[in-house]
Amino acid sequence: MLWSLVHGRQPLLPVDTGRVMGPYPGRVAAESGPGGTNRLGSALCRWDGRTRPPARSRGKKSSPDKEALGRSRGGFSTKLHVRVEGKGRIMTFMLTPGQQHEVTVAEALLDQGAVKQAKGGRPKRRPKRLVGDKGYSSRKFRATLRRRGIRITIPHKRNECRSGPFDPTIYRLRNLVERLINRLKQCRRVATRYEKRAECYRAIVTIAAIMLWL
Repeated sequence: MLWSLVHGRQPLLPVDTGRVMGPYPGRVAAESGPGGTNRLGSALCRWDGRTRPPARSRGKKSSPDKEALGRSRGGFSTKLHVRVEGKGRIMTFMLTPGQQHEVTVAEALLDQGAVKQAKGGRPKRRPKRLVGDKGYSSRKFRATLRRRGIRITIPHKRNECRSGPFDPTIYRLRNLVERLINRLKQCRRVATRYEKRAECYRAIVTIAAIMLWL
């Protein structure tokens, strides 16, 4: 431009007018590279101000319910439901959001876990008696236990019309569950959930349960 001003001449037009630079400046350097690989263009792909898709496609975000997280009276937490055998050792467990009621997973806990019989044969899945707190006092759940031939030791709620036999001596065996929960909470990662995914937290609880069995 300085040469054209001094001599009073117009600058020459570009010879190659048909060449297209492309959507971003790095395309020329990319095409001139070996094999036509886009090296510099990938670094300059957003110089033109247009959006580009992410370099790595991310999976679908999981919901709090799938990760066993929910709002309860104690805050954002996870509820651990356990099934304990007669000697106070954990048989199986389930994770639910903190606001989910206990009776909603009671039948699923009964279907999981089995006890090996001393005389051999098929492992026994149904217990002779079930002891639970008032949270498991439901007409539907009681009918399910009676249909399966399982004896019931669950205290009735105040708002329940019907009342049946209740043995407080047998109900004292429920302290085995409370003591088991206390031993599980000695593992800090069980008492305070640090894991984001429910699968990771389930693995931590499984390891703690195995340690108690050993």
